[in-house]
Amino acid sequence: MLFCLFAANIGLPAAPGNLSLRTRPMQLWLYCSQNLWVDPNITELEALFSRASKAGYTHVLLADSKFAKLGDMDARYFRNVERVKTAASGLGLEIVPALFPLGYSNDLLWHDPNLIEALPVTNALFVVRGGAARLEPNPPISVQGGDFADLARWSWKDAVVAASNGAALIRDPRGQNARIVQKLGLTPFRQYHLSIRIKTEEFRGTPEVKVIGGNRVLNYNSLGVKPTQDWTTHHVVFNSLDHREANLYLGCWDGQAGALWFDDARLEEVGLVNVVRRVGAPLTVRREDGPALEEGRDFERVVDPRMGVKPWKGSYDVWHEPPVIRTALPDGTRLRVSYYHAATIHEDQAMVCPSEARTVELLRDQARRMHAAWGARGYLMSHDEIRVLNWCAACQQRRLEAGALLADNVRTCIRILREVNPGGRIYVWSDMFDPHHNARRDYYLVRGDLAGSWEGLDKDVIVVPWYFEKRVESLRWFAGRGHSQIIAGYYDHAPEQVRQWLEAARGFDGVLGVMYTTWQRRYDDLERFAELIKPDRP
Repeated sequence: MLFCLFAANIGLPAAPGNLSLRTRPMQLWLYCSQNLWVDPNITELEALFSRASKAGYTHVLLADSKFAKLGDMDARYFRNVERVKTAASGLGLEIVPALFPLGYSNDLLWHDPNLIEALPVTNALFVVRGGAARLEPNPPISVQGGDFADLARWSWKDAVVAASNGAALIRDPRGQNARIVQKLGLTPFRQYHLSIRIKTEEFRGTPEVKVIGGNRVLNYNSLGVKPTQDWTTHHVVFNSLDHREANLYLGCWDGQAGALWFDDARLEEVGLVNVVRRVGAPLTVRREDGPALEEGRDFERVVDPRMGVKPWKGSYDVWHEPPVIRTALPDGTRLRVSYYHAATIHEDQAMVCPSEARTVELLRDQARRMHAAWGARGYLMSHDEIRVLNWCAACQQRRLEAGALLADNVRTCIRILREVNPGGRIYVWSDMFDPHHNARRDYYLVRGDLAGSWEGLDKDVIVVPWYFEKRVESLRWFAGRGHSQIIAGYYDHAPEQVRQWLEAARGFDGVLGVMYTTWQRRYDDLERFAELIKPDRP
């Protein structure tokens, strides 16, 4: 998760609700993400649990990518599950397993990579030559001045960007924005590929390529540039969505020192990269001047063999050579092709389509298998940072806003858990149900407004807020809706910040506890965090 570090404390009157922070024992949670298939990891967990118990921790929120594929696990895995349960029980720790990975869905997509939420391409032009139809850019597109020989041909640049032997050079930006920008003309709902050569020399900062249409960034994948590297080609793939114009930014926003070069920027329209094949993401092919063609008769079935399998199932690379449409149609035949393609965020984060029946089947199967393995008193639903949503045909045909779509999904997940574990506690991360956080319009590649997503949560669901910068607003929001809350703090930085969380929480009832939340498996501050909580644990 992302989090912000600094904000002022704001005192607020108590909201109606449950027992207050000072009239109930405060729960102290520990977040652990671990691969339970590996035996030495269980030994590490046993030692960590022992430390946590001595420090006063009461609960462990446990995550493992294999929780989404228990049907593929062997006997050793389930023996290790029993070891973990025995260790926790003997130390008085309650394990709360995490399940339902909505947002970071790669583990669920292991079962079927085609269930990824997908973006639409409409009426792309393909032309048949030699038994294969390939995309033909219509109209052609290029990056003017792609060799950077004349920076004046670009729309504008920041002062720190200079020409150097035909490349654009950024040296020692010292915190200044360092970007070169060009306006692009695009065709709506088409797929584009940009390649760029990048060189660095002890560069401190994050080299980026951003395509921005209006107020929406159209690409979010990390380039993976190293601080020092020789000329290396990097790739960006994006969908124009409903934009006819966009600005292409090359550079960095956070550079400090060192040197960064860009050269050979090449932009092209492409087709069928990571094409998704499922009922709710149909592919249609028609003659430009005639009717639709039949797959399997007029052309061979279209599949991208590299979609969702690199380096393993449920993992998607940004760019590879796309498949073609094999056909016996005459050379020169012009086709119009519409399809849907996978879209990932940052380091391969993928979202599953919530509208496909198969997705709900997988969620139900996971809940049953998890409860059979763990028999836990409570589970956390991992709805978190859902960044691609409501684009495929399965979603759009429901004619729901994004928030209503998410509300329906979380209701379904709650219902499944109550069927599997009657009377059990249900927890959920806060961000996708908080209007002060991610439950809003213009969130990443979500179509529509996420407002109203919170309507899917009934008051018995315990919310885990984690947005430090808006902690008062978040606590007020969920307390006002009648939810109990577990504060997620730390995030591998400044354990003392939990005191600011607790000061904000004094104005509200129903705050049950706090969690030591580490994404980096950093447990150095485990005991210190517990000491900081002691004044609020009667």
